[in-house]
Amino acid sequence: MKKKLCAAILALSMVCPAVHAQSTETPEQKEKRMEWFSKAKLGIFIHWGVYAVQGVSESWSFFNKYLPHEEYMKQCEGFTASKYDPKAWVDLIKESGAQYTVLTTKHHDGVALWDTKVGDISTVKSTPAKRDLVDPFVKEVRKAGLKLGFYYSLLDWSHPDYPNMTRTDVRYKDDPARWAKFNKFNFGQLAELNNTWKPDLYWFDGDWEQSAETWNSKGIVELLRGGNKNVIINSRIQGYGDYATPEQGVPVVRPEDKYWELCMTMNDSWGYQHNDKNYKTPHMLLRTFVDCLSNGGNMLMDIGPKEDGTIPEEQVAILKEFGRWTKKHKEAIYETRAGIPAEHFHGFTTLNEAGDILYLYLPYRPNGIVEIKGLVNKVNRVWVVGNGAMLSYKVHNKNYWSGVPGNLYIDVPDHVLDEQITVLAVLLDGPIKLYRGVGKVIESN
Repeated sequence: MKKKLCAAILALSMVCPAVHAQSTETPEQKEKRMEWFSKAKLGIFIHWGVYAVQGVSESWSFFNKYLPHEEYMKQCEGFTASKYDPKAWVDLIKESGAQYTVLTTKHHDGVALWDTKVGDISTVKSTPAKRDLVDPFVKEVRKAGLKLGFYYSLLDWSHPDYPNMTRTDVRYKDDPARWAKFNKFNFGQLAELNNTWKPDLYWFDGDWEQSAETWNSKGIVELLRGGNKNVIINSRIQGYGDYATPEQGVPVVRPEDKYWELCMTMNDSWGYQHNDKNYKTPHMLLRTFVDCLSNGGNMLMDIGPKEDGTIPEEQVAILKEFGRWTKKHKEAIYETRAGIPAEHFHGFTTLNEAGDILYLYLPYRPNGIVEIKGLVNKVNRVWVVGNGAMLSYKVHNKNYWSGVPGNLYIDVPDHVLDEQITVLAVLLDGPIKLYRGVGKVIESN
């Protein structure tokens, strides 16, 4: 089957000439292309689709047989987008402090949110909304100066030519002609998105069901970059992406990938589910956010609008609290890089680009002082970010006969604490230097 599929993909390349393009990008060019992403830190994911009508799990609810595919797709009849206000969405996203946003243009159910000409299922053709929902959103995102991302599912469980899930639940095998038709459809939809809107980022999903060779991942990337050379692509395209995408849980160990992004829901659901009231608090989500910052990553926080286009009030409240916190602490967010190893400080940390300002994030109420271990540098001053208050500090356990640094103790009075997470800035006498040894015994005194 593999040889037949390769032949089908080769035939498809005649329809999509860009699949033969060769990348000549250098590491320096990639770093420049990824620069905005590495500084963005916070993005907002938007899962919006027909699944919001009954408030069921997006696509998975029929794949896992919680309800029949036919019943799931009947939700199209109730999807109105009657109160959809893309400007209000974008205003709220910008207020949150996010620098980019990612919209689900099509989930695994195959319902496109734009007026696709190569597919049969869309909000224009299949729902009472009867309009393209992507275009007005893109216009508002561009006006606001945010970066634009498109989520796109590589698999399509409603497409008759997709092998792993069809309307009749029959999985076909060894049919390269049908696969070629599906692959042509995929390339066609991606060409529509890319040629019409040229997003800054693609967030692929569903790649696990096929190999890179079968998807023609290389061809997809080259197709997109052919007319959109600086576009960033996530990891879910079988090895051809630019950055890693852990989901729901922050990595315990700092990822080896230079670029990564945690995607996370506010409650337990990606799309709107009216029965899901299990929301995380703003403190929990902000704590996750600074955990990402501390490890050099981004956070892509999800919202799930209702079928009419309104955003649930719980989600609005969280975005607004993020906005209050990010506005106050912006100096410790957007121009930072990963912090120091965890054993040096009980909390989260980042560094400025020069490495001479150490930011300490306190998601707890300290008992008067906080401690930094192993800091070789001299400290010039310490202040509270967003408050400006100078804090007193003192070094203990530094002995003249030893090269081992002492312990830095910073006094943090209650009146300077933020209601969510307090941030301290420690200005050093140069790029940070840390002692990583095990201490010394007295050799002279």
